[in-house]
Amino acid sequence: MRPTLGKDRDVLLFFKAYEVDRFLPGDRYLKRLVRPLYNRLHHRQKVTGFGVSFELMCKSLAAAGYRVHRNDHALARANPDHPVGLIGGPALLETWSLPNPALLGPSIYDQPGNAPRLFDDPRFRRYVCLSDWMYDLFETGYPGRCMTWFAGIDTDAWPDLSGAPKDLDFIVYDKVLWEHDRYQAELIDPLLRELSARGLTHETIRYRFYDHETYRSLLARAKGLLFLCETETQGIAYQEAMASNVPVLAWDRGYWADPQWKDHFATAPWASSVPFFSKACGERFTGLDDFGDRLDTFLAARDTYRPRDYVTENLSLVRSGEIYARAYFGLAGEAAGRAGASGNASLTANVTKITQRMSL
Repeated sequence: MRPTLGKDRDVLLFFKAYEVDRFLPGDRYLKRLVRPLYNRLHHRQKVTGFGVSFELMCKSLAAAGYRVHRNDHALARANPDHPVGLIGGPALLETWSLPNPALLGPSIYDQPGNAPRLFDDPRFRRYVCLSDWMYDLFETGYPGRCMTWFAGIDTDAWPDLSGAPKDLDFIVYDKVLWEHDRYQAELIDPLLRELSARGLTHETIRYRFYDHETYRSLLARAKGLLFLCETETQGIAYQEAMASNVPVLAWDRGYWADPQWKDHFATAPWASSVPFFSKACGERFTGLDDFGDRLDTFLAARDTYRPRDYVTENLSLVRSGEIYARAYFGLAGEAAGRAGASGNASLTANVTKITQRMSL
C-alpha cells in the first residue's frame, strides 16, 4: 500500500546544489569529498545563495502550515500525480526520471537561453523567478510559464538592531561579481575615499569572505549599509540588513551585468541590484556621478527610514510560503504538455518588452 499525501498540505521538494568543474573535468565530485573538512578550517560563508534560498523556502512553507518532504524520491514515485518542486542547479534535471508534474526553480538556470527547449518536457509546468526583473527576462524564452516568488526573511533570526549602540556609519558590502579589479579602482575605492573625506566611518566585507556572525555583529554597530552589487536575483544579504532595521544605500545601475547577455540579447536587459526596495528602505545611486547627492539625501533621512517595516509587510515567511504553495498545488489542475511553441518562443521575440524598462 503506497503512502498517501494530502492534496493541499504535503510539499515534495528536491534540491541539488549548483556545482561546476573548476580546474579539471569531474573535479566537482572531488570537491564534495573535501568540502566538509575545508568548511571546518575557514570562517567564510559555507552555504551558497542557492542553499540559503532553499532553506528559506522550507522554513516559509512550514510557517504557512505545510508539511515539507525533502529529496524523498520514494514518496514521489509512490504518488506520481502529486506535484514536486525542483530547486537548485541544472544537474538536478540531468538525471530526473520521476513522472510527477514539476514546478521548476528558482535558481536552475541563469536565463532561458541556457535551456530554450525546457518545456518540451510535459512534466515541467512552470518556472519560478525570484524578482520582477527575472520574470521579465525568463518570459522572453518561456512566455506564459513564469511566476514570481521570493524567499521569506526570518525576522526572528534577524531582529531589529536599531536600538543597539552605533559606532559605524557604514558597512560597505562588496559583492561586485564581474571585473572586480576594474570596479575596485573605478568605483569602490573612490566611494571609500568619499566616505573618509566626509569623516564617515566604514568597514568593508566582501561576498563569500565573511561569516554570518561577523555580519550580525557589524549590523548591530552600523547606521547604514552601502551595498555594491551589479544585480541581484533577490538579494538576501541586503534584506537581512533591512530586517535588522539598517537602511541601505545601494548601487543600482538598472541593467543585467552578466556577460552572457551578449549571446542572447541585442542590449542588456533591465535588472536591479535591490529588486525589493522602497523609499522606506533607503536610497539608490547609479554611479559616481550621483553618489554624492544620494549620500546627502541618505544621511539627512537616515533616522527616518524604516526598512524592517518593509520586510515585515512584503517579505514575510508566511507570505512566501503561501505564494509558493498556491502555485505548487495549482499544478495538479494544469493541463500537461501545453503547446510546446508557447514555451519555446525565440528569445528575441519579446526583447523589446524588457529593454524598454532599462535604465542604462
